[in-house]
Amino acid sequence: MTVLRVILGDQLTGRLEVVAGADKGRDVILIAEVMAEATYVRHHVKKIAFLFSAMRHFAEALRAAGHVVRYVALDDAANTQSLEGEIRRAVAALQPSRIVVTEPGEWRLRESLKSLEAECGVPLDILPDTRFLCTHAEFDAWAEGRRELRMEYFYREMRRRHGILIEPDGTPAGGRWNFDADNRKPPKPGLASPPRVSFRKDAITLAVLDLVRRHFPDGYGRLEPFHFAVTRRQALRELDHFIAAILPGFGDHQDAMVRGEPYLSHSLLAAYLNAGLLDPLEVCRKAETANRDGLAPLNAAEGFIRQILGWREYVRGLYWRFMPGYVERNALGASEPLPWFYWSGETRMACMREAFAQTRDHAYSHHIQRLMVTGNFALLAGIDPKAVHEWYLAVYADAYEWVEAPNTLGMALYADGGLLASKPYAASGNYINRMSNFCSGCAYDPARSVGEGACPFNALYWDFLARHRDRFSRNARMPHVYATWDRMGPDKQAALRHQAEAHRTAMREGRL
Repeated sequence: MTVLRVILGDQLTGRLEVVAGADKGRDVILIAEVMAEATYVRHHVKKIAFLFSAMRHFAEALRAAGHVVRYVALDDAANTQSLEGEIRRAVAALQPSRIVVTEPGEWRLRESLKSLEAECGVPLDILPDTRFLCTHAEFDAWAEGRRELRMEYFYREMRRRHGILIEPDGTPAGGRWNFDADNRKPPKPGLASPPRVSFRKDAITLAVLDLVRRHFPDGYGRLEPFHFAVTRRQALRELDHFIAAILPGFGDHQDAMVRGEPYLSHSLLAAYLNAGLLDPLEVCRKAETANRDGLAPLNAAEGFIRQILGWREYVRGLYWRFMPGYVERNALGASEPLPWFYWSGETRMACMREAFAQTRDHAYSHHIQRLMVTGNFALLAGIDPKAVHEWYLAVYADAYEWVEAPNTLGMALYADGGLLASKPYAASGNYINRMSNFCSGCAYDPARSVGEGACPFNALYWDFLARHRDRFSRNARMPHVYATWDRMGPDKQAALRHQAEAHRTAMREGRL
């Protein structure tokens, strides 16, 4: 009998068992574009177009390989506009003996799919997502009994397990596990993005762009120019170009930020990894080979590999270990509504304005801008973490809850109370001024903390530390910060806290 095999929009690879185990003469593969998944948060229109085009191209590749594909386009007249509805409709039409699906990347969807088995009266198998290099059980075994779940130690274990950047005697390449200290140089004059690969849009992509224009006229972000790879072959070309032409310059300035340069030497591969067009181990191996062959320095290769083999696997492990409650965490009691300028980009803060513009135009902003600009501001201002989480989930093409939620709630906002980060990633305007050229020409002065033209990050930073002193003064990494605060004296402290409240008032009133 027929087996109905369901492929989700971020599972576009033939390496998963849901495809590899299919009987081409009997089984049917279901892929569906549905409004429920496109709108449960206000997704960037580029993200929607990227996934729909990649899904359609993958369906064509499956058909060419001999598979039977039931593809439901968004504007199909019979489309129920929910994944669950399309599975029910397929079950009614095909009468399959069972349903097979790979585990979704979001808790809400996994739980929803589980309920379909009883509803449809058909056995439903949820298979593990073998694209990842650490299973849930393996992560739980690593985490069990540990007082702190720090990524660095998990990363070392993953390096050893997969033999990446490991010498024959078992020591790390270069004698160090982590070269992050070498990768924090501020931008030098003329630092710019290397040339990028671009692809001619075919008929499928053009049709998707037209569909998105029609169905999401008020969607967030700019749809064009559209620059995404939408097939595995195109994604591999981008990977090869990155390894050969961009990775060598990635390390030193990976934390730098430059006005008008959204990409610099970042890979832009996360969207392809997270949708299934690239395999994480193949990406890490290519970076390792580039270093071994003398084509990329070790600090660049190691820093890049750490993002994939370390952070990517680690945050997924945290997500599944602590869901469903993880996304509800709010350890610091932050409650300010998300300011409208996160959507409009209209603010006098040049760094925030630049990050918002890059996000709006590209569905992308590199990790330091997400962490130390938009995330840092949300942390300091006390913005509701769930609202911030939903914004990050919506606006970036590489964002799925398993990867986005721990990065936002744990790393950027400390909402998980230190489960992920050993201290809050809080910084004043001085950090942004040192690591970017955003501050020149800004309405605010990063050298001023109070008074007219004072940078909001400065007073908000000190106010954040004062508000949470009971929690952080005992943190082993923060005593010097509180010693500085204490030396200021009560008058200066009061002035900073008054200034911080003035900034929050301006934020609430849309004047910041």
